[in-house]
Amino acid sequence: MARTILRATVVFAAMALGWAVAKAQTPAPDFELIVDAPVGATTITCVKGCTLAWVERGVNPSALPAAAFSYNCGGGSVQRCASGKVGGWSSR
Repeated sequence: MARTILRATVVFAAMALGWAVAKAQTPAPDFELIVDAPVGATTITCVKGCTLAWVERGVNPSALPAAAFSYNCGGGSVQRCASGKVGGWSSR
């Protein structure tokens, strides 16, 4: 009986150790973005690993993706602008 309990304890400890080691290896993100959204123009900048382009009305085949992207909803008022779609591509 003692041997079975010892064996079960060792198996449980090994599983717990494996889970802890696997959990500690969280992967780094593939890309990083900075969004600056004051009143007026909104700027989205890809800091690492991607390029961006405006895709609100579909992907424009002649648009060249870039690391930084800005758009302005106009009016200059304090009201919030409607959301827009910005497409991103991983640059691996």
